[in-house]
Amino acid sequence: MGIVSERLMLRPWTDADRQPFAEMSSDPVVMQHLMPLTHRDASDKWIDGQIGRMEQHGLCFWAVERRSDRAFVGSVGLLPVGYEAHFTPAVEVGWRIARAFWGLGYAPEAAGAAIRFGFEAVEMAEVVANTVPANLKSRRVMSKLGMSHDASDDFDHPRVPEGHPLRRQVLYRLTRDRGRAGRR
Repeated sequence: MGIVSERLMLRPWTDADRQPFAEMSSDPVVMQHLMPLTHRDASDKWIDGQIGRMEQHGLCFWAVERRSDRAFVGSVGLLPVGYEAHFTPAVEVGWRIARAFWGLGYAPEAAGAAIRFGFEAVEMAEVVANTVPANLKSRRVMSKLGMSHDASDDFDHPRVPEGHPLRRQVLYRLTRDRGRAGRR
């Protein structure tokens, strides 16, 4: 199974992805607005969790490779939100791109492909995305995807400890109807 965009492929994880994912996840710039995966065991466990989610839900954050040379770019995908919040149940879109590939439009391209898969193959009615208010790069990607933000939807992430700088999150939404209208 693979989701193909113009330049990228979202595909199942392989053992060859573990080292580049661990390197990306140990980059403090990449992880600035994410909870850290501080050692290789943590990043391997994260990948194993994605493989399990794919088996359980048919969705996960897939490995992303560049089609031209099969370079590992990062991870992008869809997941059922695994915590309770005012907007759940919901499916989220998310991404983590290795810094060497920033600024090339890969995050919106891969996330857009994942969203199309979700709307067309899984028939999701809506997709959400969240990040900390200061993560302007991800917020820009969310806007490029056609997602909208309403400040009344912002929330404190229940899996982030109180007082932690990543606890407060902004929420973006995209409905299937709005997503289809944006592709016309």
